[in-house]
Amino acid sequence: MGCSPARHIAKTNLKNTAFQNSFHGLVVMDAKTQKELFNVNGDKYFTPASNTKIITFYTGIKLLPKHIPTLTYSVANDTVFVKGTGDPSWLHPHLHDSTAITWLKNQETIALYTKNTEDLRYGPGWAWEDFDTYFSPERTPMPLYGNVVTISNTDSLGLNVSPISFLEDTEIREHPFKRDEFANHFYIDPTEQDTLEIPYMTSDSLTQQLLETVLDKKISLVDHFPVGPIETLYGMETDSIYKQMLFKSDNFLAEQLLMTASSMISDTLGTKRAIDYMLEHDLNDLEQPPRWVDGSGLSRYNLFTPKSFVQILHKLYKEVPEERLFALFPMWGPDSTVKDWEDPSTEPFLFAKSGSFGNNYNLSGFIRAKSGKVLIFSFMNNHFKVPSIEIRKTMYAALKELYERY
Repeated sequence: MGCSPARHIAKTNLKNTAFQNSFHGLVVMDAKTQKELFNVNGDKYFTPASNTKIITFYTGIKLLPKHIPTLTYSVANDTVFVKGTGDPSWLHPHLHDSTAITWLKNQETIALYTKNTEDLRYGPGWAWEDFDTYFSPERTPMPLYGNVVTISNTDSLGLNVSPISFLEDTEIREHPFKRDEFANHFYIDPTEQDTLEIPYMTSDSLTQQLLETVLDKKISLVDHFPVGPIETLYGMETDSIYKQMLFKSDNFLAEQLLMTASSMISDTLGTKRAIDYMLEHDLNDLEQPPRWVDGSGLSRYNLFTPKSFVQILHKLYKEVPEERLFALFPMWGPDSTVKDWEDPSTEPFLFAKSGSFGNNYNLSGFIRAKSGKVLIFSFMNNHFKVPSIEIRKTMYAALKELYERY
């Protein structure tokens, strides 16, 4: 008896030597009929890495409006009391949204309240040695500049630092780290050609100082928020933030989006509040309940099954128009996430989010098959010791075969 195309894949690609001595799972489903076409280890738990951002994206779709809530405020005695929502776009080096700053410049007397979060600066299980890496900024209720210092050093322009207030704390010299572990003192190697994004240590007083500089006015820090009507100011379109998060696998945006989502269900910002809400409501039907601890997937405490990812992706497919959904999901090519499609023999057919860190590579998303069918898949690979390019090429061969044969 002949086997189905998906079964054929199991007999060929999944027996590739790249998968020996490691753990892998693949679930494939027809998006329209919900028929499961293939399942190997679909109910087993994997470390998802940045595939976690798919769940953060779905949380945003369920909880956040079209334009992100950028701050909340209340007016008392001619003073505008302001608190953040976690919105990551304030002065962000790539998002370029000025809604909140422009609005604040038009206010006379501003009081800033920063005690509306229960989140610690880092998520559970994050690696301590990542403190100076671009992908590990701190989490705050009112992040500024992406909570990173942007530093470059060129022959033509010399040392350039943003925010400029960190210029005197930046040295051009060799150093084992890009920042002191417990101080905002930064280093760039004299031979460094790239622009660096280095997380800075946040504090209430630093937030106050940075805002005063950009607003060109004094603001006060307060330890209470007045009782009374609270208004919300809305900023840029959330789709623009989702796209940047998914295409760049931006950990900071993912963490802050989850925090901002919590602002829609609670006066106190908290990643766990958003997670608990989603698990109790929109994700309460997952066949294998996940262990979900952060928005980005930086933590190795996260545990999800391939089947859970397929179920969540199906929810997205049902609830978000296909044109919008595929515009937000990255294309994935023969080697990795791509801006421009790299396979000259086919049209773009993979719209998927990858997730990787040492010895792990996962990919979950959609295949637009040659027939026009849409397949949903989650392909998870943990604990391999071969170069990840071998895993990725084998994955691409399997997924392309699905595209060809369905």
